[in-house]
Amino acid sequence: MSPATSSRLPQVLERREAEILDRWMKEQLAAVSARRDLMSEGQLREQSKEFLGLMKQATSKGTGTNVTGPEWRVAREMLSDISRSRAAKGFTPSETAIFVFSLKQPVFEAMRQELGSDPAALADEVWNTSLLLDQLGLYTTEVFQKGREEVIARQQQEMLELSTPVVKLWDGVLGLPMIGTLDSARTQVVMESLLQRIVETGADVAIIDITGVPTVDTLVAQHLIKTITAARLMGAECIISGIRPQIAATIVHLGVDLSMVITKATLADAFSVALARVGLSVQPTPARK
Repeated sequence: MSPATSSRLPQVLERREAEILDRWMKEQLAAVSARRDLMSEGQLREQSKEFLGLMKQATSKGTGTNVTGPEWRVAREMLSDISRSRAAKGFTPSETAIFVFSLKQPVFEAMRQELGSDPAALADEVWNTSLLLDQLGLYTTEVFQKGREEVIARQQQEMLELSTPVVKLWDGVLGLPMIGTLDSARTQVVMESLLQRIVETGADVAIIDITGVPTVDTLVAQHLIKTITAARLMGAECIISGIRPQIAATIVHLGVDLSMVITKATLADAFSVALARVGLSVQPTPARK
């Protein structure tokens, strides 16, 4: 008979479910990777009990060690939820995989008690169950990895947005201080943030300050020109400030044409020009006594 039809795992899970659950909980809580600070024992027991029930249902349909079939769908969904949740909470891959792999010993012990008088049957069941749990554990790890990648990507996006703030310096004047290296992804965020603020405020002038940009190469210059062009299409003029001597020399050496863009050495100079563009000026007042 095939393993799919002769497996005694469903019967073992049915008869010794409470015993397996208790031993499984001890294995998880005793593991070095157990994180009671991120999950309570009650939550862990509830998850463990639910998964044992789903595992019992799936194995009772006689599908062998293949966990990709429809009978495992609900169990896989639960493992996916657990993996993504733990990834978001800061669990490590090992701390997540232990949920499945720590089930081996309790199940094997239950099988030994049930099938100890039949060594051949016991060996077959242990082997097939080991393959089954290995697949479930690997699936859990794969989903966890994808979840971590999603968390990292989201955090990177949030950092990009935080690192490119568009501030209102005066009525009709926006400021965009830039720190760090410009790449395609960051340029897209910069452009979207600047255009959105232009629409919200109706600004006529935007100052792009690159004092915190370490180097300007051809690619960075192209990104700046794209941003300036997009702002112009929205009816706002851009001024680039923070042009240091080294950056000026690099731009000339690269042959980048910024002749159509107003550039200033300092943010103060750029702000003065911006105020003039909107019909304002800064005048000194008598010192207070």
